[in-house]
Amino acid sequence: MTAAGSEAGLRDKVAIVTGGASGLGRATALALAKAGARVVVADLDAQGGREVAEMIDGHFRACDVSDLDANRALVDFAQERYGGVDIAFLNAGVATGCGVGDDFDPARYRRAMGANLDGVVFGTHAVLPALRARGGGSIVATASLAGLAAVPFDPLYAANKHAVVGLARSLGPALAPDNVRFNAVCPGFAESRIIDHLRGMLSEQGLPVIPAELVADTVLRILTGDATGECWFIQAGRDPEPFRFRNVPGPGTPVGV
Repeated sequence: MTAAGSEAGLRDKVAIVTGGASGLGRATALALAKAGARVVVADLDAQGGREVAEMIDGHFRACDVSDLDANRALVDFAQERYGGVDIAFLNAGVATGCGVGDDFDPARYRRAMGANLDGVVFGTHAVLPALRARGGGSIVATASLAGLAAVPFDPLYAANKHAVVGLARSLGPALAPDNVRFNAVCPGFAESRIIDHLRGMLSEQGLPVIPAELVADTVLRILTGDATGECWFIQAGRDPEPFRFRNVPGPGTPVGV
């Protein structure tokens, strides 16, 4: 669990949470507000987003994260309301709903890539000037265990989540000179709308659903730490921790090593 003393560092920080109307975003928005942060909740679900914002005395902004201009408008909104931005939890995402064979659907594919990957890229691009203006800040993106392992039943979801993991590992050191930290959380089957179509299968196989609050707690641990470029895995029955990418060959690694 995140130490209370560490959470004090979030007091009066301004945070943007995408996908904040439900699931992991909702739980994280509540946790941030409890720690004293001021939160802008962003989502396409206006009713759910406004309800969360009212619960935490925050603000709601409708936002399609797959649209670059919408991300820029979201950051502008947060700056207008609170005078700046310190934290971005880029969490919005959707299930894929198709594969690459006979069930391939270009519209579903673009929708999933737009939310799950473009939403992180566009959100990062949009918020960077605001974070730099504050002297630095922190970005956490929601990836998945599907970004760390093979997912034969949903390869396209695995593809966009692997991309988020690659962004986190690469942008961590790339943004360090600006005092901007970039990390990712990689939960397994966690309580959110994105697993609605899998609940029957999870129940049949006896697979536990990870509480959204555990993911939120992990996000706060990351935000109150000092590391960058990390991808924290979250599995039922295990303490969350950064995934160790051991023995990955680099461009200068001799063949066979």
